Amino acid sequence: MYKKVDICGINTALLPKRSNAEIEMLLIRLKNGDLSVKDEFIRSNLRLVLSITQKFSSSNENIDDIFQIGCIGLIKALDNFDLKFNVKFSTYAVPMIIGEIKRYLRDSTSVKVSRSLKDIAYKTLKIKEEAAGKSISNEKIASILGVKEELINDAMQAITEPCSLYENLYQSDNEKTTVMDQVKDEKNNENSWIDNISLREAIKTLSKKEKEIIELRYYKGKTQVQVAAKIGISQAQVSRIEKNALSMLKNEINF
Repeated sequence: MYKKVDICGINTALLPKRSNAEIEMLLIRLKNGDLSVKDEFIRSNLRLVLSITQKFSSSNENIDDIFQIGCIGLIKALDNFDLKFNVKFSTYAVPMIIGEIKRYLRDSTSVKVSRSLKDIAYKTLKIKEEAAGKSISNEKIASILGVKEELINDAMQAITEPCSLYENLYQSDNEKTTVMDQVKDEKNNENSWIDNISLREAIKTLSKKEKEIIELRYYKGKTQVQVAAKIGISQAQVSRIEKNALSMLKNEINF
């Protein structure tokens, strides 16, 4: 799709190729009140928008739509940019363009979220952006917006894109950790399958560390990260030991 040179009616092959110095000069003229160069400046940065647009090629949205939203982000970045920032315009514009596209994709999700909840989420994001990189708690944001902290949490979760339980979070050599490995197990406790007598007997064949990991994971429902922190080893090691232990248990009880 990106081999095409026509996107949103714009022939990308004809977009101007300007040096950083030329773009900076246009920006200075524009910020000093010369609005006649605004269109020229925007066209000079459309390649930047196009490169960012390509990063969202895996989304189900029409690429032309995403490009147009990226252009809106570019214009917003231009309107808010100040020469006193002492950074390159592209450095300032990239996160704003990406943010605009991500907000559009969240709005287009198949999971419908109420407008009021979306508004709270977007106001929260704006407050965090205006914090200039400083950490600000949801409790503080709730106070600013005059709502309960729980509503802030719900709003942020509502606009978060879902992911697969089998999505890789970590991979090294032949080991990998998925989202599933990080999910707290609420079902496997002392009232479930681990209470099976044959399984209890099989557990006795495990080493001390294997028993401890199995107990924490399946009796107490801890995540691998929590287990790693408790017994003082890496999460990858927990994952490997747990898988080996489960394999041994299955062999012991012919599971």
